[in-house]
Amino acid sequence: MSEKAHVNSTTINTSTYPTPLSPPLPPISKQIELQRAMSASSKSSLFTLSKKDIIFEDEWLIVVNKPQGVYCENVLSSIPQLLIASADSPVPITENNTLELHLANRLDRDTSGLMVITKSHKVAGKLVKAFTDHKIRKTYIALCIGLVPKWEKISIKSGHGRSKFGVWRVYAASDVGRSLPGGSNVRDMATTFEVLAVNKRGKFKEPTRSRPSEEEFVVVEDKGVVCCDMSDEILVRVYPRSGRTHQIRLHCQYLGIPIRGDVKYEGAHEWEGRAFDGHALHAESLLFDHPVTGLQVEFQAPLPSWAIQALEPVSEDG
Repeated sequence: MSEKAHVNSTTINTSTYPTPLSPPLPPISKQIELQRAMSASSKSSLFTLSKKDIIFEDEWLIVVNKPQGVYCENVLSSIPQLLIASADSPVPITENNTLELHLANRLDRDTSGLMVITKSHKVAGKLVKAFTDHKIRKTYIALCIGLVPKWEKISIKSGHGRSKFGVWRVYAASDVGRSLPGGSNVRDMATTFEVLAVNKRGKFKEPTRSRPSEEEFVVVEDKGVVCCDMSDEILVRVYPRSGRTHQIRLHCQYLGIPIRGDVKYEGAHEWEGRAFDGHALHAESLLFDHPVTGLQVEFQAPLPSWAIQALEPVSEDG
C-alpha cells in the first residue's frame, strides 16, 4: 500500500515539471558537435597565444581575444609561455615569480572574443563576483540566418534551465523558481538585441550604454518563432542582461533567428554553398570597474571577418 502510494506521488511530482518553450536538439547536432569537439581538441592542444591576441595587460589582469574553436583552458595554459617570452610584460614570469592565473569569464568553444584572465587569487575573487552579480556590461555580435525580424531592437525576458534530457532550454518567465527534473530550478534570463545589418546592408555603430526599463521587456510565456525559412542574413548586437549558459544562442533560436552554424539550436550548418565548423558569435566588448584601481575600463575586440563581411554593401555588379 505504502509502495503504491510512493509511486503515485512520484508520478504526480514528475507531471508538474514546467514544459520547455524551445525545441529539443536537432538529431543532426550530435554527430556534428562530436566532429567539432574532436577538431577543437586537436586545434587547442597546438594553440599558443601571440602578442596580437592580447588586448590589454597590467600587473593584475590580461584581456585576450580568444579565437573560434579553441577551449578556454588552453588559452589559460598558454599564458605563462607568452609572458616568459615577453620582455615588456608588467609582471614577467620567472622561476621565483609564478602567477596565480584564473579565468574570470568563460566563452563557449566556438565563441570568439574577449576573455579576462587574472593574475592573483584576490583579484580573481573580485572580478568573478562582478561577473556573477551582473556588474559587467557585455556586448556580443552574432550573425543569424532566418527571416528578417519585424523589430529593430527588442528586449526579452524568459526562464532558463535544463530539460529532463539535460539540454538547456527556454522556459516561460512565469516558470522561474519552479523545480526541474535534475533537481535545479528555472532561473531568469534577459537579453536585448539590436539589428545592425540585413543581407549585408547596414553599418557598424557603437554599443549603447542605456539599459531597458522593466516595462520595455517582452515577457516570454508562449512558444517561440518557428524557424523554417532560412532566407535572410541578420547581423545583431546582443546585450545579455543576465549570464546564463548558452543564453544568447537560446534567445536567438527563440526569436526565429538562430545563429549561423549553431547546430544545437537550429542554426544553419550550411549557407550559400558553404559548410561551417562553428557558430558565428563574438564577445565584442566589456565595460567594468577595475578590481584594483576602481577606475572604469572598457575593452573592445576587433570584429571577426564574418562580421565585417556582413556589414559590407553588396556590389551592384555582383
